[in-house]
Amino acid sequence: MNVVSTSPSGTEICCALGVEPVAVSHACDYPPRVAELPSIDFSRVRGESSAERHDRVRTVSAEGHVYRLDVETLREVGPDLILSQEVCGVCAVDTTLVDEVLCDLDTDPDVVGLRANTLDDLFSCIERVGEAVGREECASELNAELRRRLDTIDRQVKGRERPRVAILEWLDPPIAAGNWVPELVEHAGGEYGLASPGDRTVELDWEEVREYDPEVLVAAPCGYDVETTLARREELLDREGWKELSAVRNGRVYAMDGASYLNRWSPRLVDAAERLAACLHPDEFGPPPADVAALSAERST
Repeated sequence: MNVVSTSPSGTEICCALGVEPVAVSHACDYPPRVAELPSIDFSRVRGESSAERHDRVRTVSAEGHVYRLDVETLREVGPDLILSQEVCGVCAVDTTLVDEVLCDLDTDPDVVGLRANTLDDLFSCIERVGEAVGREECASELNAELRRRLDTIDRQVKGRERPRVAILEWLDPPIAAGNWVPELVEHAGGEYGLASPGDRTVELDWEEVREYDPEVLVAAPCGYDVETTLARREELLDREGWKELSAVRNGRVYAMDGASYLNRWSPRLVDAAERLAACLHPDEFGPPPADVAALSAERST
């Protein structure tokens, strides 16, 4: 079966079930080998700072789609199945764009649109992909293992004091992560007062962040790796009252790879829960792994 995935989430799930796509989106980077596969799209968004990229997304979205599909590449790989997504046309190619392009193809592939807003939705997506690619048993086994790992974290944090947590999915403007993130924080032993499970991400006024006064703050911008987030740290450090935040005063500010662990509905959401648990309760779980960086309150030089 020739499978094309238009989103990193679909690609990760597909590969976790032992099926290698024949083509993927330009943003697909995990497992690393998929970066060598043909890319079927490109983004129209450019910009250096977070604010510039945010403004560009708004402009491009108003004009039409954020992405363009490479019809010729799609024609060459001859997909039997296209795994797309129905959540966000900014994050990845969605089913709307796929449907518009299919009329130009000679083939008539099945299209599965994935949607997730909660952890339960992740498990449902894994089941749907398993059914679509004929790997139902693998999907059931993967879900069972992911649930087992979450149960293990739950047992370790039971009865512990829960710090107040903020996770920022964008820096300028500050955007509080929603969807499955409140559940991940709950599993990790924290309190998340910025959104409820399943809520969409929400743009915040910086004064709201100051009033919330997180005891642990995680910067995990959508699509940024840790190095990029650290390079953008001044977008937080320059804000009024930054050094007065409890998380900053206590040295509990972290940069996490949003693209890898928090922004996608993939099996690595459970990896995120384990990393968050280490950030919140290092005395129980040990220090966070090396791919979670302390975000210093001091300026980079």
